[in-house]
Amino acid sequence: MDFGKAAFATLNFNYNAKTPHTLTVRVGEMVNDNGSVNRTPPKVSNIRYQELKVDVKPGKTQYQIQVQTDERNTRPNKAIPLPKGFPPLVPYRYAEIEGFQGELKAEDFTQLAFHTYWDEDASSFKSNNTILDQVWDLCKYSIKATTFNGLYVDGDRERIPYEADAYLNQLSHYTTDREFAMARRTIEYFMQHPTWPTEWQQHVPLLIYADYMYTGNTELVERYYDALKHKSLYELSNEDGLITSTKVDKAFMKKLGFPDGYKKPLTDIVDWPGKNFNRSKTKGERDGFVFKPYSTVINSFFYENMKIMAEFAKILGKTQEALDFEYRAIKAKKAVNEQMFDKKRGIYVDGIGTDHASLHANMMPLAFGLVPEEHYESVVNFVKSRGMACSVYGAQFLMDGLYNAGEEDYALDLLTDTSSRSWYNMIKIGSTITLEAWDNQYKNNLDWNHAWGAVPANVIPRGLWGIKPKTAGFGVATIKPQMSKLKKSSIEVPTVRGTIKANYTYNGKRLQTYEIEIPGNMVAEFSLNGSEGKEFIHNGKSVPSAFKVVRLTPGKHTIQLKINSF
Repeated sequence: MDFGKAAFATLNFNYNAKTPHTLTVRVGEMVNDNGSVNRTPPKVSNIRYQELKVDVKPGKTQYQIQVQTDERNTRPNKAIPLPKGFPPLVPYRYAEIEGFQGELKAEDFTQLAFHTYWDEDASSFKSNNTILDQVWDLCKYSIKATTFNGLYVDGDRERIPYEADAYLNQLSHYTTDREFAMARRTIEYFMQHPTWPTEWQQHVPLLIYADYMYTGNTELVERYYDALKHKSLYELSNEDGLITSTKVDKAFMKKLGFPDGYKKPLTDIVDWPGKNFNRSKTKGERDGFVFKPYSTVINSFFYENMKIMAEFAKILGKTQEALDFEYRAIKAKKAVNEQMFDKKRGIYVDGIGTDHASLHANMMPLAFGLVPEEHYESVVNFVKSRGMACSVYGAQFLMDGLYNAGEEDYALDLLTDTSSRSWYNMIKIGSTITLEAWDNQYKNNLDWNHAWGAVPANVIPRGLWGIKPKTAGFGVATIKPQMSKLKKSSIEVPTVRGTIKANYTYNGKRLQTYEIEIPGNMVAEFSLNGSEGKEFIHNGKSVPSAFKVVRLTPGKHTIQLKINSF
């Protein structure tokens, strides 16, 4: 039986036994070429398969398989337990029944899938590119399927929340459903249960900022402001304004929420996994990054954190602290561009003390706005020269950086790529939930149910369509489409104030047409890259070329851009 999509589930079935006997039930995420359940998934991997015995007898017609539990993802005080009343679950798409007597019907079997409340109609995306549409469907479903535990967890192998996983999950959850509670509960969990990577601590301000911007709610800012200051790592900065995790001691780890006696210090991670991970012969996902005490990646995050903390201080009326954080942001940006930028090559090196330049050391400054305008071209060209030399996690910041730089053609190429380092590859090899890594060859212990692989679920709305909150709670939205070679596209993006709906058409008359519907109690600012000197027509009226932004009030709008060539 093929249930169409994998899910965290058990199996219910109806069966009318004439005599007592035993059925063999097999469930799994993979199938063989002949369609049978793959009983031997790749060694070391965490692709799931289980074989179960079910005793049946006359007089009983309804059964539920008893899924085998995994010690690693159910261990107390580590993994997040399933909500009370849930049966044990395993991710699977396929099932086999052996040893039955008489006839079986498909409708007698139910894949009993568990996930949070989900409004399938809250979001949508379509285009004229079938690969892009399939990638969107894969990634949207991945967010739904991985909400089974009540918090954002990292997949079935561990079922543990990690800050970076949660941030990617949060952005994609916000753009696929109007649901904010799970992200908030996960943030609350992190304040008591931090994890070891340096950058994962730096993701906590990003998590709370996303909650604030998408909901307008300041509750988490107010409650965690003091703890958040520690997680921004500002106390580790030197006189130039740069930070290093090498200054972390036990006292500081306690400030971050780690328990007494925790021995492992913060460790820079950059990306995951590293070279030769888990006794494999892979190059890893760090593009040869050279670790130094003062790292470009760490300090790119630090710059973003200082901007966020300055805004939070203003919200709370802490004027002096806001000024201090703003000053720290300015110093960090200056120091990164003076001490970590190779002027001769026009690119960022990995850190102070090395001339090696990785994708990560350049995409992070691009994603967080550290790159001066005069260096955009050289940094972007270098980023494009490296391809997808990062993991599915790193892809979030690569795509953010590309859309920030207006590199819509290359960004679309990556979204629709079909090589082994692509989202389409996950579909091609047979998964219906995003993978932990691009492919088994790049991480041999990967699982097939990792939401941090679902980056396009937020990149398509936030990057390709450019729909983001400009002010907290979407009082003002920005819509800045970057359609590249697409001829048609439609989207629905849920917000706390209602759904933003939009359609795009490029026709043979060299005309771009955008039809946009703004919900009540919201205004939006519409703009396009490269529109200078070209004619905007808004609801039938020409917009002066001096105006680069069209303000949209609640209701329906038609915007046309006349162009000379595509």
